[in-house]
Amino acid sequence: MRIQWLKSNDIRKMNPKRAGVMALFYPDMDAETRMLLILRKTYEGVHSNQIGFPGGKEEEGDKDILETALRETEEEVGVPSREVEVLRELSEVYIPPSNFLVRPFMGIYPNPRPFVIQESEVETLVEVYLRDFLDNSNHIEEKLTTSYAKSIDVPAYKLNGYTVWGATAMMMSEIKELLEQVL
Repeated sequence: MRIQWLKSNDIRKMNPKRAGVMALFYPDMDAETRMLLILRKTYEGVHSNQIGFPGGKEEEGDKDILETALRETEEEVGVPSREVEVLRELSEVYIPPSNFLVRPFMGIYPNPRPFVIQESEVETLVEVYLRDFLDNSNHIEEKLTTSYAKSIDVPAYKLNGYTVWGATAMMMSEIKELLEQVL
């Protein structure tokens, strides 16, 4: 359904808002690699109470969308931009319900300090072991009702008890594919 919609619509004509997010990997206290996700606060909006990567909307002062991703990551989880080693950018993902075009990036936070969440936007951190993310048994299909369809089977990840679906799951699929090529 999504592929058909994308083929028949010109996203650029919709004048989407732009956003940048950061898929951040870091060693924990036991030197195990983790990936950071956040649970967004409950609010009036289509992304309320959803799991995603730290990041957000491009602001006028941002020099580019990478700066947006780094700035928003620092604001939401307290990771200083200068301490993130950006590995690469990923494919843009268009999110029809909110009319956002999101550019994800992969980064490493090699010497992590305790995260500091932005209380107004982040409900909690979801720190996922890399081994759990790469475990195919955590890649599932779940019946969900979305803002655009009722009771549809959606590819998702089941991580730390949360269902991660939609744009975040699409980004994660690309990350998983890239990691499997080098691991």
